[in-house]
Formats: sequence, C-alpha cells, structure tokens
Amino acid sequence: MLVAGFARYFDDRQIQDVVPYLMYGAIACMQYSGKLSAKAVAMIYSIVPIVNRYIPQRYSLAAEKWSFSMKTIILTGGGTAGHITPNIALIPRLRKAGLNIHYIGLRGGMEEGLIAQQNVPFHGITGGKLRRYLDIKNFTDVFKIGAGFFESLSIIRKVKPDIVFSKGGFVSTPVVWAAHICHVPVVAHESDGTVGLANKLSMPFVQKVCYTFPETGSQIGDNKGVFTGLPIRDTLLCGDAARGRKLCGFEGGKPVIVATGGSQGAQFINNTLRDCLDTLLPNFNVCHICGKGNLTPELEGKAGYCQFEYVSDDLPDIFAMADIVVSRAGATSIFELLALKKPNLLIPYSLAASRGDQIVNAKSFQKQGFSEVLDESGATREKFLNLINSIYENRSYYIDKMEKCEFNNGLENVFNVICEMVKK
Repeated sequence: MLVAGFARYFDDRQIQDVVPYLMYGAIACMQYSGKLSAKAVAMIYSIVPIVNRYIPQRYSLAAEKWSFSMKTIILTGGGTAGHITPNIALIPRLRKAGLNIHYIGLRGGMEEGLIAQQNVPFHGITGGKLRRYLDIKNFTDVFKIGAGFFESLSIIRKVKPDIVFSKGGFVSTPVVWAAHICHVPVVAHESDGTVGLANKLSMPFVQKVCYTFPETGSQIGDNKGVFTGLPIRDTLLCGDAARGRKLCGFEGGKPVIVATGGSQGAQFINNTLRDCLDTLLPNFNVCHICGKGNLTPELEGKAGYCQFEYVSDDLPDIFAMADIVVSRAGATSIFELLALKKPNLLIPYSLAASRGDQIVNAKSFQKQGFSEVLDESGATREKFLNLINSIYENRSYYIDKMEKCEFNNGLENVFNVICEMVKK
C-alpha cells in the first residue's frame, strides 16, 4: 500500500525510480541499527508478491525492483557467441528487476569484450577446454580448469551472489562447481537438442536446467528440467531493412540472401556460397558474414555481393533485410531466426567435425516446418541452389509455421526460473 500511496505525488517514472530506493534505504537503516534482523528482512521480501496484488499494475515494476534490490547474480558462459548472447539478452531484464549483475568468463576471451559493452563488472578466469577426443592438451588443460575453479571460488566469496546463471561453454563448469562449494544455487541453460559436455559435468551441481528443444527434456533427470526456450536479444528484433540495404550498398528490389557461419565463420558455407555466386546474383543480392580472416579481396566491389568478417551492432539491420538466411545450426542462431520469422537453409556441422548437436537441432527445426536442411556429406552445388530457390518460392509456408510457434523468445521464461530460485 506504501507504493500505491506514493502515486498521489509522483508520476509512473518517478515511482519506478524513487520507491525501490526509499524502501531499500528504510530497510537497510533498520537492519543496520539492529531494529530488523536478517530473518525479518527475508519475511518482508516474502510479502512483496502479496502487496503486488493490491497496487495498480503500473507500479509492479517498482515492487519488483524492491524485491531484488539487495540481490546479486553472477552470469557465466563463453567460448562462442552462442554461449554469450543469451546472457546479453538477459542483462536488461535482470537490470530492470533491480538485480546486481556480475559476469565470470574466460580471461581474454570473446565474452570479455562483449560484456564490457554492457557495463557489467567482468571477472576473468583461466579456462581449459573440455574435449571428447584424445589430445595432449587434455592433460595440460586439467591444470587450467583447476586454476579456474580456485579463481571462481575467490570471486564468488568476494561477490557473494544469491544465484549463478550458467549458459554453458567450457569456462562455465568450474564456476558451477565453485558455486556449489559456496552453497550458491545455480540455474543452467542448455541450448541444443542434446546436452553438451560442460552442462553434463555441471548438472549434478545445479538446481534447475532450462532447455530449448522439447527433445532435450528426457535427458535431464531429477525433475530439474524446465522447458523455457532461448533468451533472444530484444535489439535483434528492431532492425531496419533500409539501413541494412544501405550498409551493403544494395540497390533495386532484388531479394536478399544473408549467409553466416556464426561468430567463428564456416569454411564450407563460405566456399559453397562463393562457388554459386554467379548463378545467384542475377536474382538475389547476397550479404556474406564469413568470419575473421575469411574475406576474399577479389570479390570486393562485386555488384550485389557484400562481405563482412563479423557484424555486431548492425546485425539487426542485416537480418531485417534478409529474405532467406543460410546458417549453421547452432541453437542460438536458429532460435534468433525463428524469432525473426526468417525462412532459412541450415547446414549443420557433420559428425566428423562435431558431437552431432547441430544435426539434431536442424532436424528438429525441419520437422516443425521452420527450415530446410543440407547435409555437408551429400551437399552439391545443384542441391544448394535448388534449396535456395525452393525456400524463396515457398517462403510464406515457413513464415506461417514460425508465426504459430509458442516459444519464439524464452527470455521471460528463463527470467521467471531465475526469480523463483532467488526468492527461495
């Protein structure tokens, strides 16, 4: 009722900004003066959901901020963009709820630069890669993983988080182990149709595992699994097609193919696309995100073709102009395409180059009518071109299927799981 009372004197924005801090300050003063015990503070927090029922809806954010204003979360995950961008998608929502956010990732890794852009404190640790095959580095990396574990212990004891959210990748495993030792609850997220090695090693020490594909649930035991979908960055959904065309120098009304191999590029997609350019360009403009070090200087300035090593801030505009997307089948990439309703051709890594997770992902999307799939092992130039033309001609079919999907963006679902664990 206190929140509602302030409504007579402040507008909505002021309510959201002022009330959480007034409440936090009052509670903190009473707690530190000895008039409120920690148990009493916890009891007050438990009343917040009840209070929310009796105040106007527009003030619920203020109450939510109050509820989490003394809570801290550590996010972890790295190695590839697929283990980082879902965390980036969550940051604005966690911040909006009033949570204090920290990030643990690989020192010098891709995540360090990306998280710095979000104005979130970054704690770098040593990381060792987890491999499923024989390699001398499996021996040396054991010591790196051990170092990362002790560094994570030190960080967690210093930050004192209320919860850890792990997006996977080899850097996340020692963080989860350290959180368990420090009695900090952990929520993990599995993006792929099959559980990755990092999450398999972490699973005994987590309280909840959010997952993205319906098929994954059977692989998660002990009633830990929660089907949430994948958090998608809101900014990705706000692109401008005209800006994308201007960036690429595309003129006229030809449809656009966007080809990407993910944050690290994909040589097979690069070679196949470039081999087919002369056939594609009379009918399509082609935007090619080819990965670091994979630019072809001879193709610079070719009419209707534009190549980038990597795209960050302009990616929403690039995707907005796309009529078809050619991509690997990493979970983050394909769920972004689902959220954007972009007809797509998926070319998953073969079993010779991966554990087969992308093949499972791609087949799931194909089964649901969202995508077509081209296997590397049997791929030919003719098959590639035929699939591109077929997808474009039947693009309304794929868009219709994607529009009917319930789990376009799992951001709010994952956030709710985190909230439930924080309140326990």
